[in-house]
Amino acid sequence: MKDAKIKRLIDDATLAWLMLLAGTGVAWWLGQTDRSGEQAGALAIAGVIVVAFIKVWIVGFQFMELRHAPRWLRHAFDAWIAVVCIALIVICIN
Repeated sequence: MKDAKIKRLIDDATLAWLMLLAGTGVAWWLGQTDRSGEQAGALAIAGVIVVAFIKVWIVGFQFMELRHAPRWLRHAFDAWIAVVCIALIVICIN
């Protein structure tokens, strides 16, 4: 039983790492897009910010063990992610 739990943790960590790697690639691609118009640049900025906060959530949930934290703490972290992400998007786009 203990070996299965260790194997599951390794699988979760590997999956999280792959998701972080994919997020880095997506953010890099969004940063390299052709900004022919003001709207395209704002959309790229918003996309990079959203990807960054998804990565922050993955790190908090997987590597900071928030999945095992009390429900109120997980919800507080989720709310913080949403509020700060939206605030940064509004600040950067305006």
